[in-house]
Amino acid sequence: MEKDLIRTTVRGFNRAIILWLVSQEPMSGYRIVKEMKRLTGQSFHPGTVYPLLYELEEKGFTVSKWMQRGRRRINYYSITEEGTKLLERLRELFEMPVQEVLKDFLGETSAE
Repeated sequence: MEKDLIRTTVRGFNRAIILWLVSQEPMSGYRIVKEMKRLTGQSFHPGTVYPLLYELEEKGFTVSKWMQRGRRRINYYSITEEGTKLLERLRELFEMPVQEVLKDFLGETSAE
């Protein structure tokens, strides 16, 4: 039950995490999978991440570009203007009262 709750909570943020990652710099799907594990401590199967990447691209929040790296072609994802707007709206959400809940949850004290 505990493990499922943690996994479900983290997975609820998958799209937001992906948007944030590709807002930092263009990334391959493989690197996104690795970064998500590093950030969350949870393992992500490519079969989970790639459909989210395709969905975000289909909805216009990300764009991908094939690039040649040696003998390999690698698809790099980056954020679009619409994706940046969505990411900003998500940030605004966490600046609302939910931010105080998260601070309390994380054990952070307010500097007021």
